[in-house]
Amino acid sequence: MASLARLKIGKPGTGRVIGDKFVGRAIRIYLPLLALLVVTLFPFYWMAVTSFKSASELFDFSVSPLWVREPTLAWYQHLFTQTNFPHWAFNTAVVATISTLISLFCSILAGYSLARLRYRGADSIGWGIFVTYLVPPTLLFLPLTFVIRELHLFNNLWALILTYPTFLIPFCTWMLMGFFKGIPRELEEAALVDGATRIQAMVRIAIPLALPGILAAALFAFTLSWNEFLYALIFMNDSLVKTIPVGVTQELIHGDEFFWGELMAAALLGSVPVAVLYSFFVDYFVAGMTAGAVKG
Repeated sequence: MASLARLKIGKPGTGRVIGDKFVGRAIRIYLPLLALLVVTLFPFYWMAVTSFKSASELFDFSVSPLWVREPTLAWYQHLFTQTNFPHWAFNTAVVATISTLISLFCSILAGYSLARLRYRGADSIGWGIFVTYLVPPTLLFLPLTFVIRELHLFNNLWALILTYPTFLIPFCTWMLMGFFKGIPRELEEAALVDGATRIQAMVRIAIPLALPGILAAALFAFTLSWNEFLYALIFMNDSLVKTIPVGVTQELIHGDEFFWGELMAAALLGSVPVAVLYSFFVDYFVAGMTAGAVKG
């Protein structure tokens, strides 16, 4: 009976050790994660709360700004009926999608060529492409403005579709180079021995194996295109062809007058597509970024 009691009670101090480990784990892991989660999600919460407040509640400083007493959809209704937000959203989606597809097509071909094909100057070209990405857009928009003017593309979505790949292709190419270098050459060599062409080996072997990296590059390109502001501000003056970042900041801010309800509603709706994409493909994005950073 005594031995059975000792087994049930356990060793002296075991509970204290387990409690100390739990407290230490909470301090080292859970508290920093909780702080990071609050800092990350609070802007979205603030946008959502503000967008559902009425005008009277929005400027009532006698109550807590963190809660909504009487939710309303008036700001969303005004955004969709009294502004050109539907046009801005459509323009942003079209530009981001087409720019991403163009950039991926060029980056896959360039990344595979620089990673797999042996020819003189491949390494120098690879470094040159990456250095091109480091050039800030503030130095490129002046010459690009002259190009767009000569092509008569002002207030045309093609102005953005053609200029966005100038900063998307270099980074996507560099990232995909690391992924293609991580694929064993023996797989493609075996396909070439079996009679496949280089194009067939790339399409049927290299690209499927590099799919996580391609999806990571696609997310990166789409996010940059969706949130790009400088080129859209310079090339788009007509309200109907503006994108969300430019339209919201120009049409919903008049001098020192801020339309906070519409601003927060537009900001929240503009963040949803990118957030949804990352929620579905976050594993591929992390795998692509980490693999592209260490390979090659």
